[in-house]
Amino acid sequence: MAKNEYEFGQARMQQGRGGGRGRMAIAEKPHDMIGTLRKLLAYFRKFLPAVIIAFSCTLISVVLTIFAPNMLSRITNLIEAGMKSGNMDLGRIFRTAGWILGFYLFSALLTFVEHQMMVLTSNRINWTLREDISHKLNRIPLSRFDSASFGDVLSRVTNDIDSVGMSLRMSANEIVSATATFLGCGIMMLITNVWLALVSMVFAFAGFFIMNVIIKKSQPYFRARSATLGEMNGHIEEIYAGHLIVKAYNGEADASKEFNRINQLLYEANWKSQFISGIMRPLMTLLSNLGYVTVCVMGAIMVLNGKITYGVIIAFVLYVRMFTMPLSMVAQAMTSLQTAVAGAERIFNFLEEPEMENEDTKIKTLEDVKGHISFEHVKFGYDKDHPIIHDFSYEVMPGQKVAIVGPTGAGKTTLVNLLMRFYEVDDGCIKIDGISTRDMTREAVHDQFCMVLQDTWLFEGTVFENVAYGRPDVSLDEVVAACRAVGMNRFIRSLPQGYDTVLSDATNLSAGQRQLLTIARAMIDDAKFLILDEATSSVDTRTEQLVQNAMDKLTEGRTSFTIAHRLSTIRNADVILVMKDGDIVETGSHDELLEKGGFYAELWNSQFVNAEAI
Repeated sequence: MAKNEYEFGQARMQQGRGGGRGRMAIAEKPHDMIGTLRKLLAYFRKFLPAVIIAFSCTLISVVLTIFAPNMLSRITNLIEAGMKSGNMDLGRIFRTAGWILGFYLFSALLTFVEHQMMVLTSNRINWTLREDISHKLNRIPLSRFDSASFGDVLSRVTNDIDSVGMSLRMSANEIVSATATFLGCGIMMLITNVWLALVSMVFAFAGFFIMNVIIKKSQPYFRARSATLGEMNGHIEEIYAGHLIVKAYNGEADASKEFNRINQLLYEANWKSQFISGIMRPLMTLLSNLGYVTVCVMGAIMVLNGKITYGVIIAFVLYVRMFTMPLSMVAQAMTSLQTAVAGAERIFNFLEEPEMENEDTKIKTLEDVKGHISFEHVKFGYDKDHPIIHDFSYEVMPGQKVAIVGPTGAGKTTLVNLLMRFYEVDDGCIKIDGISTRDMTREAVHDQFCMVLQDTWLFEGTVFENVAYGRPDVSLDEVVAACRAVGMNRFIRSLPQGYDTVLSDATNLSAGQRQLLTIARAMIDDAKFLILDEATSSVDTRTEQLVQNAMDKLTEGRTSFTIAHRLSTIRNADVILVMKDGDIVETGSHDELLEKGGFYAELWNSQFVNAEAI
């Protein structure tokens, strides 16, 4: 996982907006079927050689299959002529039969090659779509996810892409094969007998008309199915991620009710889409059989009248079966294709989201950073009509320890998000050593900071890999030193494989231990600026003192920003910024602010006199 993806996840948890994860609305308008198919064809162009090979094999296979009935007609005529003359030409009959067998065997080989090519192509398309979505996640603004659930994004990467790949693999070549068979058989039937051909075509075109009507009726339900499946994934991800909270607040009934509502919508969209599209196959089969019977009756009459031979009617019966078979194939393929289009619409909707500006011309690396930061008339609101930061100005000197305190919703974490360029300021600017962060790439800004957040983030990997995240060149001694500084070395040594122990859900780590590992990670990162957002909130009082000592070492020579509700942790800060309603209302050291008897003093007294957490 890229570093900015990690920061994205952490920033989402630390938005400071008082909200949980939102849900994506189902009302997202999909693109039309033709437009989506064009976009899918754009992906096919990247694998054009494999597609050409697959379709060529299909066309050659169809041609060989189409010629087989004509040769069978010749065998029938040879047998009929031999029976009349009493001189059966067995050699010619067997040679013709051998050609038919050869045609069918070669056709089977071509079908195998075509299948392998389509499997390869569909899997490569899936791979490309997943790569594009992965890259897109790093190029769209974080605000895009303010009203979206991670489960919905997950559904697009998994369910929708799998649906596209599987459906294309099944339907694309079937449509090509069916079309070629339909046209080829039509031509051969016209050559064989015009009147019988016209009768067959009446039933065929009636089938296509009915199929088109059914597709238009069923397409909205396929779209609803994909959208509802995304909502279902989002709900499940949200509920199971907060399973303990749901249990603690007896929210199982509400969660179950919401699940049942979505499940009912999914059920209705599923059965309606499948029921309506499922009508196509039996209808096509019915029309096919009607055409088959009609041709047999008309052919028998024409044979009795001496207008055609037995060989012609034998060949035509096979052609009719082959001619009407594409109707069923196309019906099934179109059902599968609708599933692909419904999933592809959601994928392309996401890929077409507005992206952040291109930063190729911006500063990519900062050299010899001193550690000076200035906020100049910064204004910002997640909603432009409801600003959170009104007019924030402050100058932080190199190596200064800055604490930011204030009630919930004052804008503390929002200020850090702006500092890290997770969000762009609406007005004003933030400068590092006199250079506006707008003039730097986001990666350049991120490289200057190491962060310890309230919500810990550990991935499934070894202890060493988690602590050394983002620093592949770090040594084991450095990792051990960092873990020793936060008091985790002895515990890690007690694990079965020490620093090579793989951390997973099965690893029994307390919230405090997970936090200590993230603090060790920040020490390893060794950036010029440090951000601590409620970094000690998950540890007990005894461990807090140990962590605080480690933090004092970590902040030496670095400009640091500490967001804290527990005011005892920021008493030794060089300056404390007291925020209220998006503005700085007081500044000064701990002692100076207490002497003023202002808002900070109220916070301090309410916390320690009334023993209530702010």
